[in-house]
Amino acid sequence: MSIHEGHRACYLPAPDTVCMPAPGRFESAEAYYATLFHELCHASGHPRRLNRPSLQTPCPFGSAPYSEEELVAEMGAAFVCGVTGIDSVTLDNSAAYIDFWLSRLRKDTRLLLRAASQGQKAADFILGITAERVLPATRQQRPRRQHGVGGGHHS
Repeated sequence: MSIHEGHRACYLPAPDTVCMPAPGRFESAEAYYATLFHELCHASGHPRRLNRPSLQTPCPFGSAPYSEEELVAEMGAAFVCGVTGIDSVTLDNSAAYIDFWLSRLRKDTRLLLRAASQGQKAADFILGITAERVLPATRQQRPRRQHGVGGGHHS
């Protein structure tokens, strides 16, 4: 994947390229990075990475697959913004964008869960988080349950 300066922010799947306007064209550094994270979330779905079906076939603007991919990218970007600490500045924009694309797909009752799951996978990919890195740490942090403590009865 490559990142090139362009006139508008977009991800081009065939050349596997993210295009971004210069940072000075955004109202703030946070807006620039929120947009970059959005485009990187699209790029995470490339067949050599997370292999999201919505990026394998060109979809017309506004179609169901296009709308779902936009939700995935924006939710993933919102997760990354949260981790990087810029979510308080970008949250309103993100919420409005997510609401717009959700309105296109109101009849799909599982869409939000699918998009959130895929968005989290995209965010994890960008942040370099893998199950192998998370699970061992989680197991170490869990308090061990002690039998006979707490007055409960076990059958």
